[in-house]
Amino acid sequence: QLVRIRSKDGNFRFEVSPQDDVAALLHWRSNCPQILETTVNPDPSSITISNQPRGSEVKIASFKGKTLQSLGLKHGDLIFVGYNPGIATSTSAPEITTNQPSAESSQRQPTTNVWERVKEDPVDEYWRSQDGKIPRGRDARFCKHGANGMCDYCMPLEPYDSGYHAEHNIKHLSYHAHLQKLSPKTSSSATSLLPSLTPLSYKVKVPCPSGGHAPWPAGICTACQPSAITLQSQPFRTVDHLEIASQDIIERFLQAWRTTGMQRFGWLIGHYEPYDKVPMGIKAVVEAIYESPQEGELDGLTLGIPWEEEQRIRELARWSSTPLSIVGYIFTDLTPTPDDRTRSIYKRHPQSFFLSSLEVIFAATMQNLHPTPSRSSTTGSFGSRLVTAVLTATEDGQVDISAYQVSEQACAMVDADMIEASVDPGIVRVKEEDRDQDSARYVPDVFYRYKNEYGLEVKKNAKPCFPVEYLIVNVTHGFPQNPSPIFKSNSFAIENRPGVENQHVEGVIASLARMDAPNVTSDPTQNPQKLIELARWLSDWHLIAFLGTTQLISQDDMKTLTRVATSPAILQDLTPLSDLFKTEGWQTLMTFTRESAPAVPTSSHLGSSGSRMDDDIPSEVFDQIAAEEAAARGSTGGGNGGEDSSGIRICPHCTFENVHGGSDCEVCGLPLS
Repeated sequence: QLVRIRSKDGNFRFEVSPQDDVAALLHWRSNCPQILETTVNPDPSSITISNQPRGSEVKIASFKGKTLQSLGLKHGDLIFVGYNPGIATSTSAPEITTNQPSAESSQRQPTTNVWERVKEDPVDEYWRSQDGKIPRGRDARFCKHGANGMCDYCMPLEPYDSGYHAEHNIKHLSYHAHLQKLSPKTSSSATSLLPSLTPLSYKVKVPCPSGGHAPWPAGICTACQPSAITLQSQPFRTVDHLEIASQDIIERFLQAWRTTGMQRFGWLIGHYEPYDKVPMGIKAVVEAIYESPQEGELDGLTLGIPWEEEQRIRELARWSSTPLSIVGYIFTDLTPTPDDRTRSIYKRHPQSFFLSSLEVIFAATMQNLHPTPSRSSTTGSFGSRLVTAVLTATEDGQVDISAYQVSEQACAMVDADMIEASVDPGIVRVKEEDRDQDSARYVPDVFYRYKNEYGLEVKKNAKPCFPVEYLIVNVTHGFPQNPSPIFKSNSFAIENRPGVENQHVEGVIASLARMDAPNVTSDPTQNPQKLIELARWLSDWHLIAFLGTTQLISQDDMKTLTRVATSPAILQDLTPLSDLFKTEGWQTLMTFTRESAPAVPTSSHLGSSGSRMDDDIPSEVFDQIAAEEAAARGSTGGGNGGEDSSGIRICPHCTFENVHGGSDCEVCGLPLS
């Protein structure tokens, strides 16, 4: 059969057999010159093949040991060949041979490509196993066939069908629908084995592929400089929906702002699931928010990147029964109105901005740091699923969530150091070109399109600035109708809130003593209510994250604690708690709890047998008496946060008697008021 080859040296036709090795494209065969003989001074190790004139280039050496038939090449197929010039003329081929490699050589040199070794997210593996077709019912007006027939009016639609998206007001294609649109429709094509995505790059290629001049910034040519950029709305998004597992997660996050008035920032901990509202859609489900060290201000905040506990938090999240990861971040932008402090100023709207230029650059930087593994990309990764969420005011002054991502063009421009923030939050400034050796920066021509006052589409130069909306991708958000969060509690003090909430080991021990944890067994038939209360208290992300810093629990025991606390039905099936109760770390906590527990009240009245009368009184009675006494003392305190006449303030959370003048409990660290 004939295979057509097109390179910068011209067009050629090669006679090959379907069973030939890929090396047949390089060497002489039957007195017929192949690639190496039709090129001028090539570097054999740099020869690439592709099904497109530009993009999806793959080195031919990566197909070592594969036949032309396995690549799907048919009679008359056209292959585009590229290569770098060699130092000296050579006709030797790269290390591709038709002989079977030995066991040692096969171990030393893997034959798989980069994208074939990628481990994708479970949601990606799920959608790759589905065809994504949109089912349609029988049309009563146009379908004239029987019940088992099918026609153009009722056949399933492709997941990227534009009419379906317009009808259901879906603005962007999902990631896998976009892949379906790019992928070939027949499995016999050679392109089905090649990745269909190539990450954008606006950097100068160093060294230059032509090799005809000194590397940038000493020289530049059309072969190594990036092409001109035309900004446009991204047709797809890697995440279609942001779902908050429980409203308590947002309420606890907002509590710090309501207390101090300072803006807050938090990392969204969650996982990805299929989203049925969009064809082949993906949603990010947020199960918790971790607040890294920060300094809040009235109109902004200062954040350290990377933060000290990042690796520990990532590892802790992976230990959950459903492995979790950082799926995004959230921050507040709230300013109370001067007239009514219960309402906030409506700042983000179509006439101002949705994300400021500084926030877009930060989002692009974070997305570049969190790439998504993909078998459809030549580099093994493409884009990012990191979501930016903003808690801001609505038009009526209430607080709502807005979710966004930034486009691949924004990430590439930030990676190339081409843009910067401006004084106007709705404007992005394009940087000037710099040819200094230490800070070299090449900025190609940047354009964007818009409709003028006459309704005509106009192409305009984006230098020196352009609107920030061209870099933003909208993401929907919401709460589930039937919440079923992994973490059942959010009552424990939140980290890195000095002066607002404080985390103490004493508070953990006091809570365990209040629940009589040392006497609770894993048998659900004995004190099931106490066991459920303990399970709910343990299923708290902030508690688990704090216990990992106390050094009271080993790493293996922390894995068990995290797995048990995040069990899907921990409140219905209490048997996983038995694994936790057997760990050495839990026994250590129980030992501290017993030693720190208050003494049981005694009575001076003795029975006829000489024993104390309260020996047969259950411990629940003493707990009830203590609670009633604490409530009574609090009610006589004149409404001063549970303070009695002697100046003692009773904590409403753990009933501890505080004698200091602070606003937080000495034991549990929660507010006394």
